[in-house]
Amino acid sequence: MSIIKRFSDIMASNINALLDKMEDPSKMIDQILRNLQDDLNKVKAETAGVMADEARAKRALDECAAEINKMQDYAARAVKAGNDDDARKFLAKKAQLTANEAELRKSYELAASNAIKMRQMHDKLVSQIDELNARRDSIKAKMAVAKAQEKINKIGSSAADAANNLSAFGRMEAKAERMLDQAEAMAELNKSKEDDFDGLLNKYDTPTADVEDELSALKAGMNTNVEDELAKLKATTLKEEV
Repeated sequence: MSIIKRFSDIMASNINALLDKMEDPSKMIDQILRNLQDDLNKVKAETAGVMADEARAKRALDECAAEINKMQDYAARAVKAGNDDDARKFLAKKAQLTANEAELRKSYELAASNAIKMRQMHDKLVSQIDELNARRDSIKAKMAVAKAQEKINKIGSSAADAANNLSAFGRMEAKAERMLDQAEAMAELNKSKEDDFDGLLNKYDTPTADVEDELSALKAGMNTNVEDELAKLKATTLKEEV
């Protein structure tokens, strides 16, 4: 039966395998349970139908067996009454019923086997749904922890990237400082050469007018003082000679 094949495939599916295929078990677990419940309802309906087929097959087999016994009993009565022809008719009917019983027995055995399989699948699905219901909270809790761990991992990765960026920033800062030091040193060296050359030029430059004027005034003042001293000296000498 196709229904048995279909639900055999359902039963062959492992709950854990289904969970592994889900993108987000914490969100999909309820949907899976609803899907499984729908499957269970279908299995129940099919199981009930197969069990009904088994019951009908059993009833037909039992009725046939009863008719066989009945024909056997009527044949015995006919023989007892001395009616061999009637006994032959009853025995011929019994033979027909016996042949039909063999077919009915095959149908019943198949129906019984199908009913057992369907009942087993039904019971297994019920057990799996009960197990999944019991594990639902645990699964959701695990997914919450997994998501938290993923966030921590992402934060850790971002922190590592930040550390790398900070390290690169530090290297660039150190490089800039070295470049600045080199530029300042070069400027200092260039400045020293220019100062030496400027000093050499100033050595032979003509003094400015202000300096010359100040020098002349200073000499004039010094000459005046010398002349005063000489005048005083002459006056003293004249007094002494008188």
